[in-house]
This record gives sequence, structure tokens and C-alpha cells, in this order.
Amino acid sequence: MDLEGNSVDALDPERLIQCPYDKYHQIRACRFPYHLIKCRKNHPEIAKQLATCPFNARHQVPRAEISRHISSCDDKSFIEEHIVSQSNNCQGEKMNIVSMWQPPPCDEDWDRDLQEQSNSAFIWGTFSSGVNRYPGSSVVMEQKSNLMSGMRAPKSLPYSLSWKSRAGN
Repeated sequence: MDLEGNSVDALDPERLIQCPYDKYHQIRACRFPYHLIKCRKNHPEIAKQLATCPFNARHQVPRAEISRHISSCDDKSFIEEHIVSQSNNCQGEKMNIVSMWQPPPCDEDWDRDLQEQSNSAFIWGTFSSGVNRYPGSSVVMEQKSNLMSGMRAPKSLPYSLSWKSRAGN
């Protein structure tokens, strides 16, 4: 009910709310949070006397009455109901989740590949794709060079490798 006895919708954004910092301020509900911030800055002495409700920041209550307000705040019941419903939904979802994922078939055999690779020696600077390793294979791989014709790769590096020079000592 408003001051004239008319029924007022609590969710109506156009309803007027009295400012807790200045009783002459009547603010539309949709603008009330912004107004609270502005008036709190303009009235720091009154702001020190008021406490903010933990369930609804629009509720500014005298510090002496905050514990009574917290126990009877209408928004407290909404938040508690919401928390209970969320926890019930989460527990139900956790119990109903069953993974239907199946790993794809795998035709790799790492042990076989390791045995095949151990038969060929590693030589620095050469390329071995494993194509010619099998007897009876008619595929021949040529070594390709990305250098222009008439150019060749150097046979030695322009610097000495520290690990190589220590190995000879």
C-alpha cells in the first residue's frame, strides 16, 4: 500500500521509494540503486549510522537494528530457497551424468614400430622414412635438396660444437 492507500506492485519499476539518507527524496525504484550511491557520498555522517542488508543492498538499516532486520528480511527467504533449489539440482545432475564416450579404435602398435626402427641406424643428416626397410619393396626414395642447382650443403659447420670437442679429449 502506498501513502494514499492504493495497492502497489513491489516489482513495479516506476513505484516511488523513500531515500534512507534524505526523507524528502522520493526515487523511482528503477533509479534507486544509483541514487543510494550518490546520496551515501553526499551524506557521509548518516552513512556511518546505517548498515547495508547482506540480502539486498537497497536495504539501508540503522546499525542497531541490522540483526533484527537480517532475521526478518523478506529477501533472505528468497535467497535461501534459491540456494536450496540450486544444491538439489546440482546433486541430481551429478547422479544422472553417465559418460557415453568411447575411445576410438587404435591400430597403432608402438612396440612393433620400436622394433622396426631399431633395425635401422640413425645417421646425422640423412633421411629415412622407413619406406625401403621392407624386403621386396619396389619404392625408391630419392634424396631431395631445396638448394638451387649448382649449390651444395656445407660438409662442416662454420663453428665448433663444444660437446664434440670435449668428447675427443
